[in-house]
Amino acid sequence: MKTLKTLSIALVFAFAATQANAQSTSVDKIAQAYLGLKNALVASDATVAKAKAAVLLTALSAPADKSLKPAQQKLLSANLEKLKFDSRHISESVAIDHQREHFESLSKNMYTVLSGLKANSTVLYEQYCPMKKAYWLSENKTIQNPYYGKTMPDCGEVKATLAPAGK
Repeated sequence: MKTLKTLSIALVFAFAATQANAQSTSVDKIAQAYLGLKNALVASDATVAKAKAAVLLTALSAPADKSLKPAQQKLLSANLEKLKFDSRHISESVAIDHQREHFESLSKNMYTVLSGLKANSTVLYEQYCPMKKAYWLSENKTIQNPYYGKTMPDCGEVKATLAPAGK
């Protein structure tokens, strides 16, 4: 009887872990695609930024993750078209100024989604450039400014930290 109870508890924990991993998988694909775009802009590489934005658009266009809770799905749905709009514009251009213009609103909406979903599997940092008066998300605490790239790479500061899901 004690073995059956232990086994049942283990199954419950395994199921919960599987659900948490399923949630973070699609969210992580979106976050990783966004970070790839951000890093291309940091490097001031408009061609790579165009390609990374297309990867992000693909991740955003994938079928909705069924493991997200209804409130999470509602939040994602409410912002999905805005995220796709900016991703699409960036993916259709090699004009870095135009890409950075759309990256500003993309970053704002991405923060809204990721901070609301609370499903990212790694720490993310919201960073701010006082010269541009714009935010972005980063996987590193060290400032690497996507708005000024190679011109002013360390202009900015960390404003918030998004802890990994379940932490």
